Amino acid sequence: MRYLYLTILFVASAFVAKAEDYTKYYDGTPVQLRQVVPFIIPDNTVTLTDFGGVGDGMTLNTEAFRKAVSALTKKGGGRLVVPQGVWLTGPIVLKDNIDLHVERNAIVMFSPDKSLYLDKDGKSSRCEPGIKASKRKNVAITGEGIIDGNGAQWRPVKRGKVSDVEWKYFAEIGGEERQNGQLWYPWNVKAGYPNIADTPEAQEKSRQDLVRFTDCENVLFQGVTFQNSPRFHVHPCNSKNIIIDGITVRCPWNAQNGDAIDLSDCHQALIVNSTVDAGDDGLCMKSGKAKSTALVNGCEDILIQDNTVFHAHGGFVIGSEDITGMKRIVVRRCRFSGTDTGLRFKSGIGRGGKTEAIHISDIVMNDITAEAIVFQCDYVDRPAGHDAKKEIKAEKLECVPEFTDIHINNVVCRGAKTAIKAKGIDGLRCIHNIKISNTTLVYTSKGTDIDAKTAELTLDNVKIVKDEYKR
Repeated sequence: MRYLYLTILFVASAFVAKAEDYTKYYDGTPVQLRQVVPFIIPDNTVTLTDFGGVGDGMTLNTEAFRKAVSALTKKGGGRLVVPQGVWLTGPIVLKDNIDLHVERNAIVMFSPDKSLYLDKDGKSSRCEPGIKASKRKNVAITGEGIIDGNGAQWRPVKRGKVSDVEWKYFAEIGGEERQNGQLWYPWNVKAGYPNIADTPEAQEKSRQDLVRFTDCENVLFQGVTFQNSPRFHVHPCNSKNIIIDGITVRCPWNAQNGDAIDLSDCHQALIVNSTVDAGDDGLCMKSGKAKSTALVNGCEDILIQDNTVFHAHGGFVIGSEDITGMKRIVVRRCRFSGTDTGLRFKSGIGRGGKTEAIHISDIVMNDITAEAIVFQCDYVDRPAGHDAKKEIKAEKLECVPEFTDIHINNVVCRGAKTAIKAKGIDGLRCIHNIKISNTTLVYTSKGTDIDAKTAELTLDNVKIVKDEYKR
């Protein structure tokens, strides 16, 4: 009997994983949220070197990663440790109950050979992401190491966003210039890696995210630095029960589509203690058209707290797609320093949906290039290489944006060009029931730019002050 008890105790302890107390973050939320639930990864551990991995920065480790994940899967899951070294690899596919653990002095570096990422089934126009999980449960990326997407080998570069020194660097890589030398593509690069499309423009459209998890349940990103993605960095899609804790996301400020953390159609998520310095949106909520086969649609029950955003197009962003809607999102105790805009709500006809119960509070900002708070309903996507003279319009009056039931309280911003800007669409009620309260915004150019005909905002105890020393 004693032997049976010890056996049961051992089996139970073998599946105990350290679980943070995430309930503390939900104290005093202004709306009731479904809380994230810590989950368990089996207590099996393998190291990448056990499967032939070599961290010399030259050896391709794609097969070593595949074998390690397969071996853990046969055991029911566990932790795959990436030890000290520079681990060059192609795409990594994670499965159920896998924790990819990147140790502090380890760098996972994705190969610049674009042919490694081609969709072997030919079903997608985009390449495979660096790290992928699809229809999986209990998937994690943890540690203190770095995951680098080698994005300069993928991204186009706009001449107006780089210095002469940087432009010379891109010319030395090789590549090809378009639009009278105003746009550079990584095409026919001198390193000799093959092109994967017929034109630079077509190849650009195939670039993919650094990390993309789709239709997954129970996801954890913790401690790791994600940097230099070909496109978006950390991108859970149609997934639920997502914990993002203490990660860093960074890329050049001018990285095309360099979004940091995007939640696309996600439920029950927590983003805390993280730092962003990116080339596009910082902490961004997106929602596309409903998919009947998706695990979840829309964005619901999301708490974003205690984060720092340096450069980004927006510190906290909803849009540009919010078609299936946003409900119960709380953003609080975050700081934005050096972002283009602070709180950014952007959408357009064909990309819009309805928001409900969005609560934002205790935000501090400084050095904001454009608006501290902005609502925009005429957003259109203008990818690199588009004809700037050609106007892009929605063909049908459908998927109209509706920003409503948004509560912004206790915000302080020092140094925005414009304090508050809001403009809806003539004849449509796109921006209404927006309340901004107990807020101080110091601007340098314009206090408010609110179109009263199309945007209904209530300002309660809001101080908008011009910085007389900035002219």
